[in-house]
Amino acid sequence: MTKKQRKIFYPVIFFLGAILIIWEINIYRETIINLMIPIGIIMVVGIIAFILDFKNYKSTYEYSGIGLYLYSAMHYVIGFGFIACSIFMLSNYYFADQNTRTESYEIIRTSSLASGGKYRIDVKTPTFRINYNGKIKELVFSSEFYEKRNFYNNVELEIRKGLFGFDILENKKLN
Repeated sequence: MTKKQRKIFYPVIFFLGAILIIWEINIYRETIINLMIPIGIIMVVGIIAFILDFKNYKSTYEYSGIGLYLYSAMHYVIGFGFIACSIFMLSNYYFADQNTRTESYEIIRTSSLASGGKYRIDVKTPTFRINYNGKIKELVFSSEFYEKRNFYNNVELEIRKGLFGFDILENKKLN
């Protein structure tokens, strides 16, 4: 790959990884998975890409000193790391088993996230924490449930097994 091609390649990979972050967060919210697994994938792939390709990055840009290492690490972690993690998360989600099961879980704690709509910035999004087979999972619901969030006692989940064995939450219903 020529220097000119690499000057296009690195920003494209970076922005693709940055865009996939949004999609990945939404998939993470619907998956029962330890946060350290996606973070580990992102870091391991970013470090491997850094080790394998740093010479090319160094010869492509005229950065020097700490800036060279900082910018290159940022490109590798956000670009390659998030792309690899997105492939993992999306594969687990979209190639999941079609059989579902329904289970009910008691709500341990309620809280909220500040969020904004298209025309309002003061919208509150309710979150409910449950004990999902020994793991605390925070479920995010739409803002229409915010006012009555303290009246709900449990959540009914429709669950299916993901490709890599991590459970996917298909439907959530408050009771």
